[in-house]
Formats: sequence, structure tokens, C-alpha cells
Amino acid sequence: MDVSLYQSAAAMNATERWQDMITENLTSASVPGMRKQDITFSAVAAGVTGAGGARCLIPAATTTLNFQPGELRPAGPMDFAVEGKGFFTVQLPNGQQAYTRDGEFHLNAAGQLTTKSGALVMGDGGPLQFDPANPGPISVSATGEVSQANLSGGTDQKGKLQITEFKKPQLLTQAGGGNFLATDPAAQPTAAGDTKVRQGFTEAANSSPTMEMAGLITAMRMFETNQKVMQMQSDRMSRVITDLGGAN
Repeated sequence: MDVSLYQSAAAMNATERWQDMITENLTSASVPGMRKQDITFSAVAAGVTGAGGARCLIPAATTTLNFQPGELRPAGPMDFAVEGKGFFTVQLPNGQQAYTRDGEFHLNAAGQLTTKSGALVMGDGGPLQFDPANPGPISVSATGEVSQANLSGGTDQKGKLQITEFKKPQLLTQAGGGNFLATDPAAQPTAAGDTKVRQGFTEAANSSPTMEMAGLITAMRMFETNQKVMQMQSDRMSRVITDLGGAN
């Protein structure tokens, strides 16, 4: 068995996965609160080769979500950011509960606070509900209490944002649009502890387009290098077969 061919093929597969990951990071770089993916490479035992029983190792790639916070940027009065490990809790149109750090919120025609995609923003008592006929500004405190100025000059308490933290956020699953799903119970959702809410800010994605492009160039060069190795090994085998055929 020509181990180098398998190793080069596995390396090409790993770098192709790296390029796909970088493409996803670049695509989501404009989504507030989005989390980039990181990749790690390791050597995996793929069997035994040779008379001495030497182990054959091939490269493999593993991707994980990076939950380092993104930069806070000034935004409008209906934009919010979370400082800390927490996520806004939302209800998707299909009724499923999800989590996001994208705080670009809006009021729909029914007076419900929603995300850009239409998911309902959850409070401690359910979806946050406002009076559609009341144009008063909405305020959110650092601890998540939501209020709205009323027509009498006072304020009405509307509830408290449901902020959720996870002991193992790396087990969350990306669901598109800046949303995450806690499909694995081992993620261990808990009520927010140290997370604060900042009104008038949004959190940028934690990926850097410049760094991602630099990584893409490196990945492409590694792919091309392993492709050349495969071609060299293929040519060498062809010459050996030709020589052996000529010897007979």
C-alpha cells in the first residue's frame, strides 16, 4: 500500500474542509453576533502497514465554534447587544426555541418584539408584547428589564428579556440567520449570571475578513502542495509499472 497517496488525499480533504469553513466565516461576517468556526488538524491512526507493523497516520480536520465576543458598535435605539456569555432567547416561526446574539430587533404589526427574520424575542413570561398604538420609545436596562413610555408621560413595565447562558456553548448547533439551537442537553442552559444588555449597540461577528482571506490563501497552497505530491507518486508508480513490464 502506498501510504503517501492516502495521506495526501486525506490532507486534500482536510484542506478542502478548511476552505469551506473559511467561506462560511466570510459569508456570515456581516451578521451581528455571529460566531466563526475554527479548525484544528490532527493525525489519526488509519491502520497498520509494513512488515514491522508500523502504524499509518493520516491527517484529519475538526471544526469548532469560537465563542469569543465580537466588537460592540453603536447602532439605533431598537438595537441591543449582550455583554458576557449570554444569548437572547427567541422563538422561531416553527415554535422551536433558539438563541442569538443578533440584537437588531423590530416591532411587528401585532406589537411583538421580533428579530429580523421574524422570530419572537422571549421575555421571562413569554414573547414580549407592546401596544401597537403606542409610539413611545422602548427602553431596556442593563439587567434586561423592558419598559415603554406611555401616553400619560409615565412608563409601563413590559417584562424582562430572557437571557440564557450555556456551560458548554461549543455544543450549540448553528441554525442560520445568527441563531443557535441547543439540541444537545449537555450544553446545559442556565439563567444569565453576569451577562449585561447594552441598548443602542450591536455586536459584530467575531470573524476578521482579513484573517480569513489570509487563511484561505494558506489552505489553497496546502491543497495544491498535496495535489502535486499525489501526482508525483502517481507518476512514480506508473514508471515502476512500465519498468517491470519492460523487464518481462
